[in-house]
Amino acid sequence: MQAIVYEKYGQPDVLELREIEKPTPNDDEVLVKIRAASLNQYDWHLLTADIFLVRLNSGLLKPKRGRPGADIAGVIQAVGKNITQFQVGDAVFGDIASAGGGGCAEYICVPEKLLAHKSANLSFEQAAAVPMAGVTALQGLRDAGKIQAGQKVLIQGAAGGVGTFAVQIAKLFGAHVTAVCSARNLEQARALGADETIDYAKQDFTRSGKHYDLIFAVNGYHSLADYKRALTPHGSYIMAGGATRQIFDGMLWGKWNSKGGQTMASFLAHSSQSDLIFLREQIEARKIIPVIDRCFPLRETAEAMRYLGAGHARGKVIVTM
Repeated sequence: MQAIVYEKYGQPDVLELREIEKPTPNDDEVLVKIRAASLNQYDWHLLTADIFLVRLNSGLLKPKRGRPGADIAGVIQAVGKNITQFQVGDAVFGDIASAGGGGCAEYICVPEKLLAHKSANLSFEQAAAVPMAGVTALQGLRDAGKIQAGQKVLIQGAAGGVGTFAVQIAKLFGAHVTAVCSARNLEQARALGADETIDYAKQDFTRSGKHYDLIFAVNGYHSLADYKRALTPHGSYIMAGGATRQIFDGMLWGKWNSKGGQTMASFLAHSSQSDLIFLREQIEARKIIPVIDRCFPLRETAEAMRYLGAGHARGKVIVTM
């Protein structure tokens, strides 16, 4: 089968399309013929090791498993004898990061707990756009941010994969949503339900004098002091991604700055089949829509990764098989 692999950390040029052996599922796995995969900042960090902590888990000098693609959608081709939730022919989608990734390939073997059934009215490309980005937005707002109806919620980085889901999910929970993004993405944010929009090039929301109950930073780059200034007395700042310095600030100093009723915290999502099902149900009800920027064929995965790494994607970047 064909798959994208890399043997060293670096820029997208290190990605190669190779013929590798087709996997066989063990008793607790299913074999999925992948129809589409999506790329996330997670894949970029693993490829480039731009955050040094990546090397502690993925290999200090070179990657232990150089196989990009955390999100997949496809059709089950075979099942292990212990599988109970799926059968051959089922269309599925899911986040396979905890199983080592490898979604930029024709086939993959994964545990059934990482997958959910795909809706018939959802394309494989749309389904692949959902797992990591959608679950990150959902868990970040609902679990870490404790979002409540009527709250003033600001989404920083509202145009990317996680951000487009976050705007819609915050509205789903009844919040008044302010979306921060570039000028070219303001209209998209409003179309997704944002009540207010801010062009970050023209206005610094941390110095506007307005205060928010919850700031969800998908692409954070301000200091913790700046975020604290923009929060209500009992507001929460949740960091889901951003510049390396801000990520480490949240990890190291977030708890120290969580005083006087305010909460400052970094956040990492975890795979959840129940959350995949919840998101699927909201999409079926047309309360959430996956936003796709561009689709690339498997042979152009390096170009897809390069486009993602440039930081200007409007929604999700998809790789099709």
